[in-house]
Amino acid sequence: MSVCQCRSPTAVNRRCHRQPERPQLPATGTATRAKPHSAQEVTIMPGETLLNQRYELVAQQGSGGMSVIYRALDRSLGRIVAIKILRPNLTKDPAFLDKFQQEARSIAKMAHPNIVTVHDVGSDGATYYIVMEMISGSDLKKLIKQRGALPFDRALDYAIQLCAGLGFAHRSKLVHADVKPQNILINRDGVLKVTDFGIAQAYTDTMPQTRSKVVWGSPHYFAPEQARGEKPSPASDVYSIGIVLFEMFAGRLPYTGASQRELALAHLKAEVPRASDINPDLPDELSRVIYKVMSKRPNDRYQHADQLGQILNQIRERNRADHLLRAAAPQSEAIRPRQPAIPAPSPTLTPPAPAIPSPPAPFFHTDGSINVEA
Repeated sequence: MSVCQCRSPTAVNRRCHRQPERPQLPATGTATRAKPHSAQEVTIMPGETLLNQRYELVAQQGSGGMSVIYRALDRSLGRIVAIKILRPNLTKDPAFLDKFQQEARSIAKMAHPNIVTVHDVGSDGATYYIVMEMISGSDLKKLIKQRGALPFDRALDYAIQLCAGLGFAHRSKLVHADVKPQNILINRDGVLKVTDFGIAQAYTDTMPQTRSKVVWGSPHYFAPEQARGEKPSPASDVYSIGIVLFEMFAGRLPYTGASQRELALAHLKAEVPRASDINPDLPDELSRVIYKVMSKRPNDRYQHADQLGQILNQIRERNRADHLLRAAAPQSEAIRPRQPAIPAPSPTLTPPAPAIPSPPAPFFHTDGSINVEA
């Protein structure tokens, strides 16, 4: 017998009843998902939660159409990380795996405060994974669901940070191809970080013939050219940013549909809505920018996220200047010294015009006789 932390007797090697139970993965060889996603499951070695004798899987954090995310402990460095494990239906294609690892290595070379850092990429048997920094906070989708339309200053700040991260990727010749609020993380300091680079791009590059059959990204956010099955470009990411901006400032998505096909048709053919019609407090200047980046044709949008970020930053600076002017106006009126009243000028009196004497009478009459009265 031994004494546990709560000072009650307990058998040797048994856990104190006051200690929290450590989250356990199922020992059946498959990790469960928060939500069912067809019949696809992520394979974990039976009875093990350790990848390559280094990464200890602690708890599942989330799941999507392409991967399942775990909170894990990096035993080599003693730090908490996030591990994204690919679903088996993706790992059966060697071309996809090669492209995915190539994309992951390219992303690992990027160092930007608005992009989630990639630490490692590898495999353990049939399990392929990517190791990233662990972000303590929430994703943007959850914030919008909780609040609806976000406060103007906060949403604009998030938009500028989003463009900074994606603009850096575009300069590095990388396209995200799956920009959506679920892939946008906000840490506790309000710093935005874009995640999930590489998987969607690798998928679209290697398996274009199956894209119409598999939900490889969110149809609420992909660009019209992606809906047509074309390869995404930086302008495609800009379109998706526009959808995210619309949702942040309006509190709802611009397009809805009962199926992926209906949503695709909306992106392709539906009239582009204006965010200011839903949120009348939104400045017209910003509403016009969002409308532009949601254009159906890529050439009608900004071509890179950096361009959009510059425009948004100009809007923020002008908005700040307007606020400063409005804040300073009442104060300047209050401290301005009163000027003495200036009396009105006295009316000027015009002197009377001098009398003009009558001309003298002529000395002679017209008939030549003398005028005696002259």
